[in-house]
Amino acid sequence: MAEDWQAGGFGIYLHWPFCQAKCPYCDFNSHVSREVDQDRWLRAFLSEIDRHAAETPGRIVSSIFFGGGTPSLMNPDVVAGILERIAYHWPQANDLEVTLEANPGSVESGRFRAYKQAGVSRVSMGLQALNDRDLQRLGRIHTVAEALAAFDIARDCFDRVSFDLIYARQDQTVEAWQDELKQALSLAIDHISMYQLTIEDGTAFGDRYRIGKLRGLPDDDSAATMYEVTQDVAEAAGFLTYEVSNHARPGAESRHNRLYWRYGDYVGIGPGAHGRLTLNGHRTATEAIRMPNGWLTAAEAGNADKERSVLTIDDQATEFLLMGMRLVEGIDLTRYEALAGKPLSQSGLNDLSDMGMVETDGRFLRATKDGRMVLNAVIGRLLEA
Repeated sequence: MAEDWQAGGFGIYLHWPFCQAKCPYCDFNSHVSREVDQDRWLRAFLSEIDRHAAETPGRIVSSIFFGGGTPSLMNPDVVAGILERIAYHWPQANDLEVTLEANPGSVESGRFRAYKQAGVSRVSMGLQALNDRDLQRLGRIHTVAEALAAFDIARDCFDRVSFDLIYARQDQTVEAWQDELKQALSLAIDHISMYQLTIEDGTAFGDRYRIGKLRGLPDDDSAATMYEVTQDVAEAAGFLTYEVSNHARPGAESRHNRLYWRYGDYVGIGPGAHGRLTLNGHRTATEAIRMPNGWLTAAEAGNADKERSVLTIDDQATEFLLMGMRLVEGIDLTRYEALAGKPLSQSGLNDLSDMGMVETDGRFLRATKDGRMVLNAVIGRLLEA
């Protein structure tokens, strides 16, 4: 389906790769640099925006997302310049959402007011924990007091402010997480993301775990209980689960992330950024050069792509399923069948339904609460021929 992407919409992701410090659990493409020539980076971003705009003229942008790294280290005039160039090239939705990720250590009231003036409408803050011991263990450079002060600054400047927390941390009990979660929800405005700590290869935590020096991680049963507590406590506070790790008051769901999960098209700009673009009737996966200096030089030369590849029918159907089943609303089965050229395995649907892992109303398929706890297994069964 040449224009399938329209069911999810069109957005733009911009990756700022620099941080003040590298967190030991982080496997994102982030780097610590003492000096950054922000004017040069702005020119490179603008060049890449121009290139992508020439490929996708006339599309309506519904979401722009500054991710990282730590985008709140960007000079406000850099953000303003990027948003001005995007507005020059593409028409924008009346309810355009422009999100910028921020770390509490880089929040200043003057800088945030300048971001708002530039066009940012939503801030997502990486609080991660609400006690200082765990913040130190997670390698965060802010304290709880600094995080709360930063959150107040953001709340004064923006109507929409989200923040992230990590659970299943070292020596964390279910009861302690429940208390922390209630405190967090009393602060939250309209959106909160809560992620289970995962140990990734290639990170400092991954290295420590491999040699047995990352102690006190909750066992699988405790982590599963924390997940259940997260859903129950958040929903009781009015923050409905709309995706495996995301909760919002009705109408405040993250438009950009939902664009991913609904399998829309998006431009990916910046070091290591990925994109999905339907070009000449073919959905294409794009990936930018990963290392900052390499990306910068290539962008200045006119093209910072590392590679592009046309996705097969099977690739598209699998991605649609992987992304869409994360949403509580689930997936449109007719859309899946149109992408895949065939329906999902009926035996798989029957088995999962009998186990209480999925439910369907004939057109939409969604994972149940139990199914979302073992979503990878559910999706694996659905993909079996």
